[in-house]
Order: sequence, then C-alpha cells, then structure tokens
Amino acid sequence: MARSDSTLRKVERVRKALSHKEPDRIPVHEFYWTSFLARWRQELGLARDANPYEYYDLDLMVVIPNLDPHIRQIETIRDNENERLVRTGYGAFVRKVYAFPMPEYVGFEADSIDKVKAFQFDDPADQRRFTAIMDDHVNCVGDDRIEHATSSFIERVRGSYQDFAVFGTVIDASEFMVRSIGQANTLLWIGLYPEVIGEFAGRINDFMAELLQAQIEAAGGMLDGIYLAGDVAYVKGLLFAPDYWRRYFKPGLKAMCDLSHRHGLPVFYHGCGNVSDILADFIEVGIDAVHPLEAKAGLDVVDIRKRFGHKLAFFGNMDVRLWGRGNHQEIEAYTLRKLNAAKGGGYIFSSDHSVPGSVSGETYDYAVGLVRERGAYPLDLGEFDLSDIT
Repeated sequence: MARSDSTLRKVERVRKALSHKEPDRIPVHEFYWTSFLARWRQELGLARDANPYEYYDLDLMVVIPNLDPHIRQIETIRDNENERLVRTGYGAFVRKVYAFPMPEYVGFEADSIDKVKAFQFDDPADQRRFTAIMDDHVNCVGDDRIEHATSSFIERVRGSYQDFAVFGTVIDASEFMVRSIGQANTLLWIGLYPEVIGEFAGRINDFMAELLQAQIEAAGGMLDGIYLAGDVAYVKGLLFAPDYWRRYFKPGLKAMCDLSHRHGLPVFYHGCGNVSDILADFIEVGIDAVHPLEAKAGLDVVDIRKRFGHKLAFFGNMDVRLWGRGNHQEIEAYTLRKLNAAKGGGYIFSSDHSVPGSVSGETYDYAVGLVRERGAYPLDLGEFDLSDIT
C-alpha cells in the first residue's frame, strides 16, 4: 500500500524528532475529550463529523487492538436513560452515569488475592484481536459513552496508514491492573502481598509482549512505532516505591522496548503524573520518548531537557489549564519557551495529557497555528530563546 509524499514526510518528521534530529518542523499530535470535540466543531462552525486529525493535518495516529485478557463482548448488566453498567473483558464492572464525564469502576471479578494468583489470560496472539469487529475495553469504554466496536484493528491501521505515522499500542502491568483489579486493590495488595502482585506484574508484561509481537506481525509493516501506556504516578511522585517498580515492572518495559526496536519501531511511553524518579530508568530500558509530562504534576520539559539532554525525547507538557484561560499572549510566551526543548529534535507538540471541554475551539486553533508558524526549523523563538539549551 503506497503512501503519499505528504504522509512520508510525516513519518520522516516523527522519526527524526524521536531520534534527536531536526525535521522540517516540530511534529504535532493530540488526544481529545468528546466534550472538546463537540465544542470545537460548534465554535469553529464545522461539520458534526469534522475530525481534528484531518483538519489540522496532524502527524501521528495511535491505533489500539483488543488488549483484553478475556476476548468477549461487553456484557450489559443495566441500561437506562441515566446510566449503563457493563462487564468488560478485563472482568471489570464499569458504570457510566451520563451526567458525568468519566465512567466509574464499581467492581472486579478478580476481587481477592487468591483470584489474582489464579488469573488466566486468553491467547495474546488470537487473530480476533486484530481482524475481528468486536468489543474491547480500551476502545469502547470512553469519556462519553460505553460504545461497541465498529471496525477491526487492521481496518483502522489501514485507514490511518495513508495519512499518518501509525503507532500500535500495548499497556504495561500497572495500567492493566487498574482495569482488572482496580487502583485501590493494586496499592493495598502491593503493601500486603508484594511478591504476589510482583509475580502478577511479570505475567501481565509477558502477556503484553506476546500480544505486541502478534500485533506487529498482524499489521504487516504498516506500523511506524509503538505507544506503550503505563500510569504509575500521581502529582507528587510514583504511586508505589521506585525500587518496587524497578524490581517488578521495569523488566517488562525493557522486554517490550527491545522487541519493538528489533522491528525498527520507536516507543513512546505514556505515564501520567510525576514520573521524575524513573526518567533515568526509561533511558536504560530504551524508551524513546515520554508522554505526557503533565504540567499539572509540576513537570517542565525545559528543565527535563536540561537534566537529560538528548538521551530522551519528549511529547507534550502543554498545560491545558493555561489553554482553558484562553489568553493568547500568555499562551504564546508559554509555548515558545517550551519549544526550546525541541532544539536539535527530540520533541513532539501536544497537551500535557489530552484536550478537555474546558478549552475553546478558538484557543486550540490558535495554539496549533502558533506551533505551525513558529515551529519550523531552524527555530526562531525570539525573546523566548534560551541560550543554555541546544
């Protein structure tokens, strides 16, 4: 399947940025809340199906296969005009109250440590994960409604391959545990049964590594990189001790990075919260770029660039609280200072997680336009240029 010159430039742009070379301009990518998309379309007078990836000609698209440990349709337990309660392939009971923006985990099949020990996984290489039209937790449980799948992973990869650099997806043990046993149980049981949860983490990461291999093979050369999600932090630091993470979680990340790199695929790691304590570990395991560098958690990509130089690339760190205020002068000064981190490559522009409905369509339009105007290489940041970053 041939790609256009425009798409090939996007792939080159992303790959250069991740390998610390200056492309023609800073790549741009984003994740969006449903509430933002509705506001953006209304305020910019766009069609109801307008797509920001196409509208802004963004550089990168993340596509997610079925990552559920149990391959099955989402089961509806209760459904009315106010809410819906379902059971997913993770054995999670998820409640979506339509008046609120996010779904809620209300229970789990694996609700005891003995059930964690006995937890089983379906075949990670089952081709239904990639070729079938069916439900799965990550794609179907969203911020707006709990939906049903409409197309297969391969169909979505093919659809994106013509227009974007395409990244496949896996998650690590921490992200998996949130969906399969819950955040509270994870943290409690790490304290009570550290070796049991550590062993569970190892089994999860082994499952995901096999699923990653099968995903790469199923995509047939149409992937340009891998998105590896694994939230392990909150606003002040890791959710559990860094040494515990290093013992039980880090080896799985290295295995998935090594596998991706053997296939020539760079990896960007999504980890919410303040991950400062393990940034050096990310370099050791071979992560190419870190996302989203939440400004809300006190992270600053300029300071991190000064600390690590070009040992690690970065993705995000644009404070959506600032975007929500909508002051163009403030956004310009803030953004151009942050773009110092893009000197020499190594930076992709995006929010510090995703764009919520508190951001106006006009403000987001301005932010992207600013980066397209001022993000061409060689960078000219004017009065916001920092001479101690190269």
